[in-house]
Amino acid sequence: METIRITNDEQLEEAFRIRKAVFVKEQGVAEEVELDEFEDAADHVLVYFENEPVGTGRLRIVDGIAKLERICVLASHRKHKLGKAIMDELEAIARDKGATQAKLHGQVQAATFYEKQGYEIASTVFMEENIPHVKMVKSL
Repeated sequence: METIRITNDEQLEEAFRIRKAVFVKEQGVAEEVELDEFEDAADHVLVYFENEPVGTGRLRIVDGIAKLERICVLASHRKHKLGKAIMDELEAIARDKGATQAKLHGQVQAATFYEKQGYEIASTVFMEENIPHVKMVKSL
């Protein structure tokens, strides 16, 4: 397993391919919503398993807080602790940028995973793209 910070268009296209497979095809999110106006402003990561890109996530600094977004792993590669590797790299980027707080909108079905990474639920359930989410926060 290797996690990298995306530095070129080819890597970014791999991240988009993974996100489309998970969010668009698997979960039914509209493609025009999944890929948004924040792609160029965000820092993106890829996680590789046996030299194949299988997971991704992105980070933006919003009002001084690191906002972790679009975190996903292909269904075929879940349960290999790849999600944790993505989170660790995104949090490292956040710290490099001087952030001391992180937040994310986690799908309710993934909240336990984020809690294991040290995040706490900070909202009631709300809907994003017809999927129940909760806001989660962590001190970095």
